[in-house]
Amino acid sequence: MIITTGQLCDEALAREFFQQSEGEWRSQRRYYTLKSGAAEEVISAISIKFLVKGSADLVELGKMHELEDEAALVCGTKITWESNYIAPAKKQITGSTVFGVLGNTLFRDRGFATSKPVTAEYFFRDSKTMHLRTEYSGSVFEEEIKLVGSNYRTRQTIISRAGEELMIGQYLEKRIAN
Repeated sequence: MIITTGQLCDEALAREFFQQSEGEWRSQRRYYTLKSGAAEEVISAISIKFLVKGSADLVELGKMHELEDEAALVCGTKITWESNYIAPAKKQITGSTVFGVLGNTLFRDRGFATSKPVTAEYFFRDSKTMHLRTEYSGSVFEEEIKLVGSNYRTRQTIISRAGEELMIGQYLEKRIAN
């Protein structure tokens, strides 16, 4: 990823963004499959915990990614969720993921569509809007997460393969507790 004018890649911005995201959230999501026009609705309870440099979760993430210095990740976040798929079929999914920052790379213990560790390149358009780009298994995941005031976040994910957009996920998240 080439950082252009108006884009910031800064570990301090990532730290501040993750700290501001810490808390309990209610997420309303809709996934659109572009070819079929199908839509899936999901309501999730999300817990976001800020992780400081050297925390056990970040050290473990460093080991997963075989970083030379396993404690090199400067900060991160651990997200746990309980998702209830509403339509078209009801199902419940729980899980967690850990993110860690080093330079302009966001290390993850799992991807959107894989349980294997992945990396994303990130940048900020401004201090409230984080952009991520993740590539694996022939797919590209582009995500924008925007803090709106202190109690809302919006997210949008676009999933592409071979240059063709396949799915769009749109999210509205409301903070329910700090």
